[in-house]
Amino acid sequence: MSQAVQRPSTWMAPLVTSLFFAWGFSTALNDILVPKLKALFALNYTEVMLTQFCFFAAYFLMSWPAAKIIAKLGYMRGIVVGLVVMALGCLLFTPAARLGVYPLFLMALFTLATGITLLQVAANPLMALAGSEETASSRLNFAQAFNSLGTTIAPLIGAALILKNIAPAPDPHSLTPAALGAFRSSQASVIQFSYLAIAGIFLFFALIFWLLRQKASAPATDATPLGFAVLRRPQLAFGCVGIFVYVGAEVALSSLMINFLIQPHILDTTAEHAARYVSLYWGGAMVGRIIGSAALRFIRPGYALGACALIAATLAATAGLTTGTVAAIALVAIGLFNSIQFPTIFTLGIDGLDEETPQGSGLLCMAIVGGAIVPLLTGKLIDQFGFAPALTLPVLCYLFIAGYGFWTARRNTTPRATAK
Repeated sequence: MSQAVQRPSTWMAPLVTSLFFAWGFSTALNDILVPKLKALFALNYTEVMLTQFCFFAAYFLMSWPAAKIIAKLGYMRGIVVGLVVMALGCLLFTPAARLGVYPLFLMALFTLATGITLLQVAANPLMALAGSEETASSRLNFAQAFNSLGTTIAPLIGAALILKNIAPAPDPHSLTPAALGAFRSSQASVIQFSYLAIAGIFLFFALIFWLLRQKASAPATDATPLGFAVLRRPQLAFGCVGIFVYVGAEVALSSLMINFLIQPHILDTTAEHAARYVSLYWGGAMVGRIIGSAALRFIRPGYALGACALIAATLAATAGLTTGTVAAIALVAIGLFNSIQFPTIFTLGIDGLDEETPQGSGLLCMAIVGGAIVPLLTGKLIDQFGFAPALTLPVLCYLFIAGYGFWTARRNTTPRATAK
């Protein structure tokens, strides 16, 4: 039997917003790791996309356990656990870098993403609850703007620390195993120190949330059983597909952008310079979310989502069909129209779930596994056919999202978010 919910205090919104920045920064660093690890271990595109596969597979495997943890501990304690696990994931980069072993990097990424999953399951509905129901989409878009601030800054910092002076991997047959291991360890040392600093920041955040755990009126949700029955609601079910294909397209494009731009027929530049365009890509998402947080107070979210997705599909197709500066600008500009898509799909998906909101949030976060599947498939297509044909996959993803947006708008729903 469900109970009425005491909505969390509005003062929590700025505090929770800081978490969006933290996991945005961590996620965007993956885009810098891709070219670094590709060069370090002489990987093809399918192999290097295992970084994103392991990272985003954690959302699928751990979202449901995360929902149970949040239901048991409440939002604030769940956030503390998530931050500690994120710090642990960062610390695992140290043995990975020292040993120069690719699978250990994948393990570290999976652990880091497990912690982020806990934050996602707790922070998205918590932000939606920290204010009026009518402005839930606007508020979540504003928080996601800070997520985009983290993704904008991360490529610039990561390029300076990680991508500078990338050394090509030597022929494994020309070196002894010890010499090859020493080369990889020396090249990976910059990764180790970068993630050690990030681990310290996460532990600092964990301490703050732990000290404030008793002062926040964020509810636990342990009275509502968890199950997949909530997928009977079509808006949530299609929303899960929407999150799957959106995250997949977003991650595929950002992960491969540096390698796309450095091609001779596109910009013919260095990886360090190309990383600046990745920052512009995420910066566009930040600007779009700031604009969207205001615009969604007046525009029906479904129509805004559909329009942005259609434009993103057009830009992705343009990037695949053209060359030079036009292709580069088209690909980077997708970030601006990605902006409102994730938070809008999320709030549309949990609209009207009431006491089933935690289950809906868990399922939507599980759907982030699209960031594991779609980039891997895109990498495989690049290995087989090249970049241009491979961009067809993100185009199809955006077309589905456009359909979902217009469909929800025709259902004449007003997004609201309540939870038990």
